[in-house]
Amino acid sequence: MFKKILFATNASPACDAAAKIAFELAEKYESELTLLHVFGEPSHGSGAFVTDYVTGEKETPGPDYIEWVKEEMKTNYGSLVEKHGAPTYEAMAGIPSTEILRYARKIEADCIIMGAHTRQDDPAAERFRGIIGTTMQKVALRAKCPVLIISRPCETCFWYFNQIVFGTDFSKASMSAFQFAYKMAKHIGCKLHLFHAVNIETTQAGAGPGQMSIESRIKAAKEKIESIYVSQMEDFDNYDIVVWEGVPYVELLKFAREISADLVVMAHHTKEVDIEDAVMGSTIEQVVLRSACPVASVNRPDRL
Repeated sequence: MFKKILFATNASPACDAAAKIAFELAEKYESELTLLHVFGEPSHGSGAFVTDYVTGEKETPGPDYIEWVKEEMKTNYGSLVEKHGAPTYEAMAGIPSTEILRYARKIEADCIIMGAHTRQDDPAAERFRGIIGTTMQKVALRAKCPVLIISRPCETCFWYFNQIVFGTDFSKASMSAFQFAYKMAKHIGCKLHLFHAVNIETTQAGAGPGQMSIESRIKAAKEKIESIYVSQMEDFDNYDIVVWEGVPYVELLKFAREISADLVVMAHHTKEVDIEDAVMGSTIEQVVLRSACPVASVNRPDRL
């Protein structure tokens, strides 16, 4: 299903969970796996130096240093190499998001795998602050292939793969995410859950919608899922339609935990704006930070 996988890493422990998924996914689908580490941004002065992201020290990005970085990557992921096979290693200086996107285009990657953040902060504190790495945000926005985001360890992902959740708000951007989720479920032969959360918001006076109104909106959402998505799935019948009411990201996370989902697929953003002006939607941002399983961000149909 994936011919070429690009795993973007800084080779720190913060990327270990994502590394495990990258190696396992590559082995399962016999994909070409490339590990890419962009180790620092070039200085704007006259000297040819970079600031190493791991050590914080000034380094000269010559051939010797690049080879040293590659050797460090091989050492860091030695146990995964022994278990799943050796990947290709690449290292370079530059702005991380720019170089990751450039290299993904160069090798025509079918999937980019990243951690939700690359700092060695306490994951709980990271989620409490409600922020995710800016590199991941930029890559997810502009990548022409799906971006698989890993925020915490996942012990059974992809090897015991049987539950995919597609979260939609019926936006135009969600169609590419649906196509990816559907094709993946059909290829693997696993169940696809078409999920929508009816957003229940109180009015300025503090009054929420009545039960009849909620039930009407739930019914309308199910009919919309049938019309927009089910109508495109031909003879594929291993799916269900799930509509809950509440705060969208909360309900999606609750449902994913309830069914022990292996993957959540969502659009990078939901507002009807030009792709270059879009920012990561608040719903997927919260799902990425809190999900117990990988989250695939899809924003373009280019390489599905």
